Amino acid sequence: DVAAGHAARQATPVILVDSNVFVIDLCYPRDPLHGVNRRFLDRLAERGSGATTLVNLLEVAGILSFNLNSQQTRELLVHLPRKYGITVVPELDLDGVLPSTGMRPLVDQIAGRSSFGDALVIETAKVYASEASHFVTWDDGHFFGRTPMRVATPRDMLKRWPAP
Repeated sequence: DVAAGHAARQATPVILVDSNVFVIDLCYPRDPLHGVNRRFLDRLAERGSGATTLVNLLEVAGILSFNLNSQQTRELLVHLPRKYGITVVPELDLDGVLPSTGMRPLVDQIAGRSSFGDALVIETAKVYASEASHFVTWDDGHFFGRTPMRVATPRDMLKRWPAP
């Protein structure tokens, strides 16, 4: 039943995913974390509850742009969310503007010893993904105590989810 599937997906808390999870999957198949990373992404897609911020999507595109041509880099912006079955918040609009978070919260994050990129991700998530329950990253130490979401690694999330 389509309506039941949609309702179940809406009841499932949104899991926000950091750039490094996608980069490991796409670029580093020999990384010791790749296997658990891949299992996490597969389970996330099955659950239909994954999202990432526009800032993370642009960061992944920037990292991969060194190995892709211009057209492939542009296509990645559309392909990545489809590949992983995730949503992007806020939605990508090539004619739009970057997400607005306000300067003070961003500066406060940076003053609290966050990198500019991490601060921008945290504040974008607060404004555009306030319903997210978790932020999943391999750099969990960068985010603990800096966001209202629970911070976890892909390994942590797999332990929390019952086996399919």
